[in-house]
Amino acid sequence: MDLSLYERLGGSEGITKIASDAVDLHLNNPAISPRYLKSDVAVLKKGAANFFIMGTGGPNVYEGKDMLATHKGMNISDVEFNAVIDDILQALEMNNVGQKEKEEVLFVLYGMKKEIVAV
Repeated sequence: MDLSLYERLGGSEGITKIASDAVDLHLNNPAISPRYLKSDVAVLKKGAANFFIMGTGGPNVYEGKDMLATHKGMNISDVEFNAVIDDILQALEMNNVGQKEKEEVLFVLYGMKKEIVAV
């Protein structure tokens, strides 16, 4: 039996580390860091981790809004979306995630683009 993406990313512990690293990268990325100026970093990291856990086949621990409701009215650009993707890929690399898993994460992220960019 094949392991879920959640399991292959290290379960809740592994995904929490990846999400934390991704948020740290976002906070230091000049293309998107202004979006996070007023954010509570601990809350942001927890929400990102919980969304990622749920979205990869783990337990449904996410309590936030859906992607469209979260990003509605933010007018996020393609440049910003791609900056987020780049940071997530870097976080996956930092955590020694395999190529197959990176591709699966990218597939999921690009699947949400229409609910994030220019909405």
